[in-house]
Amino acid sequence: MPDNIFEHPSLAAIYDALDSDRADLDVYVGIVDELGARRLLDVGCGTGTFALMLAGRGLEVTGLDPANASLDVARAKPDAERVRWIHGDVTALPPLQVDMTTMTGNVAQAIVAASDWDATLRRVHDALRARGHLVFESRDPAYKAWRVWNRSASYRATNIEGLGTVEHWFDLIDVRLPLVSFRGTWVFPDGEVLTSHSTLRFRERDEIAEALIDHGFVVDEIRDAPDRRGREFVFFARRRQ
Repeated sequence: MPDNIFEHPSLAAIYDALDSDRADLDVYVGIVDELGARRLLDVGCGTGTFALMLAGRGLEVTGLDPANASLDVARAKPDAERVRWIHGDVTALPPLQVDMTTMTGNVAQAIVAASDWDATLRRVHDALRARGHLVFESRDPAYKAWRVWNRSASYRATNIEGLGTVEHWFDLIDVRLPLVSFRGTWVFPDGEVLTSHSTLRFRERDEIAEALIDHGFVVDEIRDAPDRRGREFVFFARRRQ
């Protein structure tokens, strides 16, 4: 089941307002241009921000996400009809032949179970055309990003138009590498408090590369995330044939 932050209607409705700086997606738009992709699958598309950015540039885009509430937000956005929205995980994908698949943000790390990760790589491979590209990011465990996942470092009070000020923060719950669990808390103007528990899997660089190779990919390049240098890997993989 998707985490509450993506599946609860009240949290999905404010997700974009609380995460308004999406400069990281500009990087991916540049990568799409660099690789010359015209048909794209966005796995874990969430509220559709990236998918709609690409569709607005004339690309043929399919957005996949297991959280219905997030997809409801995406479908209500201007020009949403330009994107093919699919509810579910990779097992819900119809036959596709795309030029490129992306997993932005925490999507790859949110696929925690080994069997789910294998299924994702296998199904993405099937959805790509010959020599099509898979590009995604994953945090470098050595940076230990979870050290600042606490209320004092993450607390924000955000004024949302038509709603008022929402207080929100994250608390680290458990670190048992490669798994790290944390809880998000949101306090709404009417006093309602919502929480969401999440777990991310911190895979090592070589572990990810080996999994890609085992599933029929060539690893062309592993870049440093330009907006988070020393913190994240960006994998460029290509279907062999």
